[in-house]
Amino acid sequence: MQPPHHARGDGALLVDTELESLLGSAIHAARDAPPVGPAQVQPASLDLRLGARAFRMRAGFLPGSASIAERVEHLADAALSLDAGARFERGAVYLVELEERLALPPELRARFNPRSSTGRCDLFTRVLCDGHPRFDEAPPGYRGRLWMEVAPLSFPTVLRRGDRLGQLRLVRGVAALSTAQLRELYERVPLCFDGERALSADEVRFDEEGGIELRVGLSGREPSGWRAALETPLLRFGAEGAHERDDFWDPVHAPSGRCVLDPGSFYIFASRERLRVPPEYAAEMLPVDVGIGELRNNYAGFFDNGFGWRETAAGVPVERGTPAVLEVRAHDVPFLVEDGQVFCRLKFFRTNGRPRRLYGRGRGDGGSYQEQGLTLARAFRG
Repeated sequence: MQPPHHARGDGALLVDTELESLLGSAIHAARDAPPVGPAQVQPASLDLRLGARAFRMRAGFLPGSASIAERVEHLADAALSLDAGARFERGAVYLVELEERLALPPELRARFNPRSSTGRCDLFTRVLCDGHPRFDEAPPGYRGRLWMEVAPLSFPTVLRRGDRLGQLRLVRGVAALSTAQLRELYERVPLCFDGERALSADEVRFDEEGGIELRVGLSGREPSGWRAALETPLLRFGAEGAHERDDFWDPVHAPSGRCVLDPGSFYIFASRERLRVPPEYAAEMLPVDVGIGELRNNYAGFFDNGFGWRETAAGVPVERGTPAVLEVRAHDVPFLVEDGQVFCRLKFFRTNGRPRRLYGRGRGDGGSYQEQGLTLARAFRG
């Protein structure tokens, strides 16, 4: 058995067994909140819960010298109770204190990202920490509250206390693979597939920052994607299968392998490549250089250990993978998208060994997207 990665001088993300050992201490519940439970733990991340109150804000802000509570006092227009659910209006900005608090040791820092269903519902979110002037991260040794900014961009949405919109992952040292390390991993364990065929390392594009470039897949899918409708009913985020797909989404067709995106509209596509994340690694999807396209993509981009990974009962890997879902918005002008166009990058991270449960296995609700194709959020059926 190999020693933990950080013991060999490398950094790593903490896995489920380590996260569970920190519940109640480094990760604990706010006063009057239910305890942080093992059901929130994923292979290399922890689901975060909305707290009891939200504030409708006149503007978002970056944490700085003033505390977040002081910013709320000056910028909040109204307070909403989430105990029975509250309506979050499209285009408005809200701030919610999370149920979780941190008391990190000096060697650990935190990163945050939206959950997959959050991005697929076009809920823009980011986490704020007191005294830290950057979104979606907590510095080493951070002790204090966590807040989440929430902005529904396509649908008016009902959110309730306990809804899980974001995830936390804890990092020790530098966990990201370099380009050379990623290529070496790929040559041992192919990570991308064209249908059932594993792509060789020479067939994929490695960027200079340790990422693999992914392409959008329009051909061979009908529809090729989905566009958020302009007028929709109220979306109940936490109610699985509560809504008819066609009340919220219009199909996108690309019979010639190309389509034009309307500026400001929100789209769901899927990658041409099928992906897999080995059990000892996790991955994050990141935007490509904005110089190659007027797009914003990938609100939710974290892939826990074992996404798209299949193996026999004897532990022998089965090659196939799973497409990645891409959340996309064109900016200022109509924008032509073609099948095979580079849309995003996938960056890989070491984790501290193999988690007890891989993505989509065992308990929890993380398995819904393991066999996904062009899959919408869990709130939609059809």
